[in-house]
Amino acid sequence: MPLLDLADLAATTRGRRLGGLDVGTKTIGIAIADALGVSATPVDTIRRTKFRDDAVRLAEVIRSREIVGLVIGLPISLDGTEGPRCQGVRQFQKNLDAVLPLPMAFWDERLSTAAVTRMMIDADMTRKRRAELVDKLAAAYILQGALDRLRDTRGV
Repeated sequence: MPLLDLADLAATTRGRRLGGLDVGTKTIGIAIADALGVSATPVDTIRRTKFRDDAVRLAEVIRSREIVGLVIGLPISLDGTEGPRCQGVRQFQKNLDAVLPLPMAFWDERLSTAAVTRMMIDADMTRKRRAELVDKLAAAYILQGALDRLRDTRGV
């Protein structure tokens, strides 16, 4: 399925659940939107191994949560350029599309991990607890940003 822009993804999946991914080199954070597309909830973190194994585990979560489209965080640099991390996420999306053809869109995830980490520090979480939660919370932060943008463009 071709990569869509966010508005087309929303139109294609209207009334059904979207998922959010924070794709890192060591982990993949997963979040899910409620059926109304109002709020994002962290779901899981997958420790990355081989792509095939990662895709199987991701497909299990997607099926069990009835996710019909994905918002994938794109780690654009602060200056707006795309570096090696963006290339890796783009390649991940292409590989995922080949085995799990869902409508997908990218969302600028600049500073998502930093924002989530700051929130957890402010909540006085231990380093260990922050490490356990950061990836799925970042996925929820990414998905929530996309949901908020869609709500703003609809005038809701």
